[in-house]
Amino acid sequence: MPDSKPTNQWKTLDRDLGRIGAVEYATQYVSRPLVGLGISLAFIIVAALTSTLFFGGDSVSYVVIAAAAFGAYMAVNIGANDVANNMGPAVGANALTMGGAIVIAALCESAGALLAGGDVVSTISKGIIDPESVSSSEVFIWAMMAALISSALWVNLATWVGAPVSTTHSVVGGVMGAGVAAAGFAAVNWPTMGAIAASWVISPVLGGVIAAAFLAFIKTAIIYQDDKIAAARRWVPVLIGIMGGVFAMYLAMKGLKRIVSIDLLTACLIGIVLGAAIYAISAPLVRRQSEGLENRNKSLKVLFNIPLILSAALLSFAHGANDVANAVGPLAAIVHAESFGTFAGKVDIPTWVMVIGAFGISFGLILFGPKLIRMVGSQITKLNPMRAYCVALSAAITVIIASWLGLPVSSTHIAVGGVFGVGFFREWHAARRARKSSEQRPVAKRIAPEERRRRKLVRRSHFMTIIAAWVITVPAAALMSAIIFLGLHAAFV
Repeated sequence: MPDSKPTNQWKTLDRDLGRIGAVEYATQYVSRPLVGLGISLAFIIVAALTSTLFFGGDSVSYVVIAAAAFGAYMAVNIGANDVANNMGPAVGANALTMGGAIVIAALCESAGALLAGGDVVSTISKGIIDPESVSSSEVFIWAMMAALISSALWVNLATWVGAPVSTTHSVVGGVMGAGVAAAGFAAVNWPTMGAIAASWVISPVLGGVIAAAFLAFIKTAIIYQDDKIAAARRWVPVLIGIMGGVFAMYLAMKGLKRIVSIDLLTACLIGIVLGAAIYAISAPLVRRQSEGLENRNKSLKVLFNIPLILSAALLSFAHGANDVANAVGPLAAIVHAESFGTFAGKVDIPTWVMVIGAFGISFGLILFGPKLIRMVGSQITKLNPMRAYCVALSAAITVIIASWLGLPVSSTHIAVGGVFGVGFFREWHAARRARKSSEQRPVAKRIAPEERRRRKLVRRSHFMTIIAAWVITVPAAALMSAIIFLGLHAAFV
């Protein structure tokens, strides 16, 4: 009896400590999003203050400070949303961990922006608005500010919903909306807008068809062969050589504009030479790597891991070189107009503006990127290294074809379209095999049509959400931009 009181006291103390521990854990869990928001806010403030050091005006320009803050905000949103398209398939295929993907993407995106980022950007987003229609540099500055704010807000909203959208199309919509509010509908280059609208359909469909075609080839030439390892030794080096050649063309045309200007024919020759060299190097490596592997599908995945990681890194480098300039274009336009009192269709991007874009993408990716990486990599359809490889390869090939045809395309639409293409091909292929096997079964054991419809390999809810976000990106960003411009114009002009 004398020991019962101390024992009860210890039990009470344990319960109290457990409650305190649970409260601490809950507090940490709840405060995680606030940490990301706090770091992002600190970066935006630093970017705004940095603009006062590098802006070449005689006095402090509060317009440039505000534009730098919103430019940093836009860059963070690009990192949270757009970069997922390059890393999602590799993470979904388990070729990369989430942490490894974030590190590689942050380094390659920053390197692409700073080393090979375009030094000249079309501030009117590829001729969307006629500069002659804008009445003054002051009106132009507020139009670009409205475009920057609206596109950043739209990408932020899309990230929160969980829809990968095109940041380039968001900027295009923002510029169009502000231009219409500033100078009327006649200021818009509608043929260019029509080409952009056509790319909403053409680029994801083309990316999906190419990805599905490569997956069909891999299944036929390797997976369904009796000796899978021998077939892999024959064809995997060829696929790696194709990947190397295509990415050499991709980087030559889209990622190295700042260093050297390369036409399509020269880029093709570079791709053929490097592709042949990479094939010659990879053939003995694949042969050595395949020694001792069992003759089953799981063994084949090992051979595609390294090519998939390299393709994700190269896509990130090219994305940093190509798309960051589009995102910071309105900021560069504002800096130019504030510095010289004039506006032009094309301006140089100051180095400090590109640094804001590069670091902002890295912060956004690290703090908020995992949500969209999981969406693209695993929540649309199940990916393995072979399927993810097809997605990455189709993204590079589609961009090259679109550049050759002169179509303005979105890397987001192409990559996600590739994921859809792989998923829908798997559905069609599985349904075809199920029908054949069902015809050979007794009627009582056949799969009912309702059950077959239930076994879909592409999540329809995600598919509809993403398609809807793609369709409304330009009009939504345009409407937001027009409203923001009218408010800014009324307040400051």
